[in-house]
Amino acid sequence: AKTLSSDSEVLFKFSLHTGSGQKARRLPRLRRERALNRIIMGKGGCIPPPATTGGVENDVPILEKEREEKKLAEPKFHWADDEEPHRRRKQEILRKHPEIKKYMGIDPSTKFKVAFWVAFQLLSLHLLDGAPWYTWLFCCYTLSGSINHMMTLAMHELSHNLGAGGVTSNRLLAIFANLPMGIPAASSFKRYHMEHHKFQGEDVVDCDIPTETEGWFFHNTPRKVLWCFLQPLFYSLRPLVVNPKQPTRWEYVNISCIVAFDLTILYFWGVRGLLYLVLGTLFGMGLHPVAGHFIAEHYVMNDGQETYSYYGPLNWLTFNVGYHNEHHDFANVSGRHLPELRRIAPEYYDALPHYHSWVKVIWDYIVDDGISPYSRVKRVTLERRKVEDLRARGGLVK
Repeated sequence: AKTLSSDSEVLFKFSLHTGSGQKARRLPRLRRERALNRIIMGKGGCIPPPATTGGVENDVPILEKEREEKKLAEPKFHWADDEEPHRRRKQEILRKHPEIKKYMGIDPSTKFKVAFWVAFQLLSLHLLDGAPWYTWLFCCYTLSGSINHMMTLAMHELSHNLGAGGVTSNRLLAIFANLPMGIPAASSFKRYHMEHHKFQGEDVVDCDIPTETEGWFFHNTPRKVLWCFLQPLFYSLRPLVVNPKQPTRWEYVNISCIVAFDLTILYFWGVRGLLYLVLGTLFGMGLHPVAGHFIAEHYVMNDGQETYSYYGPLNWLTFNVGYHNEHHDFANVSGRHLPELRRIAPEYYDALPHYHSWVKVIWDYIVDDGISPYSRVKRVTLERRKVEDLRARGGLVK
């Protein structure tokens, strides 16, 4: 995988950290990529603030002008003028609790969890072969929906290279976790998710934020119910509209693997077997208890706060993704160890508003007229030309 831009620019940036471009060329690929990831994420995995270039006379007025234009064009979002909160908090926590560094790194158990649940999905196909339609549909929503959503969060864990010792190993394991979902997603998800972390809330760049059209249309209770059902559609297609990227070889590998797996399922279990997997994915990412994390993570329920944690039992099924403040503060700590971060630094997390029920989050989102797709924090810290340059390079990760 390539990060940042051209090899020459990468070697130049690396040489600034090592003092030698030749040293960068001699490093094995894995060590080189880890070093480059430290450039992206900062020392200890910390995300640096977006860089500014040029003189104050030129750049600052341009950025402020573009920021005001976007605020006027989409006034119903929550606009922030400062950087995202996680970088500063992480630095402060590390100064007070340096022992947290021992939790940074991979979780070797992730690959075994993925293998078990992929095998369980195949066993489910066998056990439900010939079952009554109502039994099949119930299991499709509850069992397949929950397991396939769990696999999306395995992909999330692996996008941060937290499941195996090498970048390529994590990519391949993510594609393996993607198989029972029936829809290719792992490789594209990694590309967009890295930008969500580095540029949280950045207009156009962070595709996790709903569009103006979504906010305009899905503004009342019946329409928000529909939005929840259609969330898989928006989650997968929104990036293609807001911030399209040229497919890379890893996305073609991902697609090929999913097509081959789907054809295998069709051969052994027919259309019904394939529908069990694909509908399970759509159900699990739609109006489903586990899908509550989509709303809980960043929808503004408390003015002034843009990231929220969930401390409930569904974390057992989701690689602790509910510990979302902890995750954004320390993206290089695996889900397995996120509860330890809260235990070590409770003064930073316990006082933040948080949730204990994703079902309640979904309910509040649907019935509360003050919450809608507009309930997201947006910011403009990059000039339009820099956003276009990032897009022209294919994004942070290819």
